[in-house]
Amino acid sequence: MRAADYLHTALQAIRAHALRSLLTMLGVIIGVAAVVTMMAVGAGAEARLAERIRSLGSNLLVVLPGSASTGGVRQGQGSELTLVAADGRAIQGAVPGVRAAAPLVRGSAQVVAGNRNWSTFVQGVTGEFFQVRDWRVARGTAFSAGDSHQAAKVALLGQTVARRLFPGEDPVGRRVRVDRTPFTVIGVMADKGQNLQGQDQDDMVLVPLTTAQKRLLGGQRLNRDLVNAILVQVEHDSLLPLAEGEIRSLLRQRHRLRPDQPEDFSVRNLTEVVSARQASGRILALLLAAVASVSLVVGGIGIMNIMLVSVTERTREVGLRMAVGATQRNILVQFLIEAVVLSLLGGLVGLGLGVVCAFTLSQMAGWPVLIQANALVLPFGFSVTVGVFFGLYPALRAARLDPIEALRHE
Repeated sequence: MRAADYLHTALQAIRAHALRSLLTMLGVIIGVAAVVTMMAVGAGAEARLAERIRSLGSNLLVVLPGSASTGGVRQGQGSELTLVAADGRAIQGAVPGVRAAAPLVRGSAQVVAGNRNWSTFVQGVTGEFFQVRDWRVARGTAFSAGDSHQAAKVALLGQTVARRLFPGEDPVGRRVRVDRTPFTVIGVMADKGQNLQGQDQDDMVLVPLTTAQKRLLGGQRLNRDLVNAILVQVEHDSLLPLAEGEIRSLLRQRHRLRPDQPEDFSVRNLTEVVSARQASGRILALLLAAVASVSLVVGGIGIMNIMLVSVTERTREVGLRMAVGATQRNILVQFLIEAVVLSLLGGLVGLGLGVVCAFTLSQMAGWPVLIQANALVLPFGFSVTVGVFFGLYPALRAARLDPIEALRHE
């Protein structure tokens, strides 16, 4: 028999019991749809995480101040400011492999424009901040060296703040008051989105570091040069461990810490945190896909059961075919093709259903989904494998029937 004849006969057998065939394919359909949906959700979550990672900047180390101790009780990280802007300049100038170091101060403030106001975060930054964070100005200009030197009252607005204070308007050149201090808006930052903690990075006002220290956030400090953090960008991710060690050594020296004294700062490698989160996301996606794959195995068992019933029902037909010259191989291939066709049809329907379910979840639940080629090829290939694996035993059973006994079957 030709391949076309095998396929035609298989389709005839499936069509003769259409409802039973549909119910048989149901397990494969649900399994493939579930795998496609889970892989799309997992890939979408990983893509969203990668997007947020890119928004942080690349090859970053974050230097944070130490923690205060009151009555033997240790406070949280950064509760005691121990870093100064000069530490950032020293790191940039003395540590090999460091591309830029950006000290910053931050705090919350009420920002007022006309009859509108908005509570947001204010960060005092240097020019290196924009390079380290890979954050560009969408409209207007960034701070100049003169602005920082003169502690100028100029500000850059994040997209969220710009929309809240100047809906449908261009804020560049307008005046705002930050905690009663007037500032001129010289630019609006590009959209940055949420960070890894889900915080809106665009809900922020940026001012020169010196301005924040002298006019906004430094009034309660004995040393106005203190900063809340130093962002350090390294030239290549392979240099991060070396740079981290050099930064620790440099700051211990600058802070005059004895060998037996604990560090009054901490250095965090964001790349390690990001890698751990990505690995966790991939493992979760694989686990979800593995759980969904159980449905495919159940569907394969259903195919095997129905094919065994079909062999029993068509025993006499098998005997007649053998009597007119069909070989065991012909019978084996015929029943195996029927099982594979069932799983193929179920796989195709499952792919379509999975794509629909993925986009429905995206619309209804707001989950990020990303349908990649492997999310379609892998479950479909698995469905074909299921058809071959679970269809082989019924096909072998049909091929091994005794022709004479088969002809006597009622």
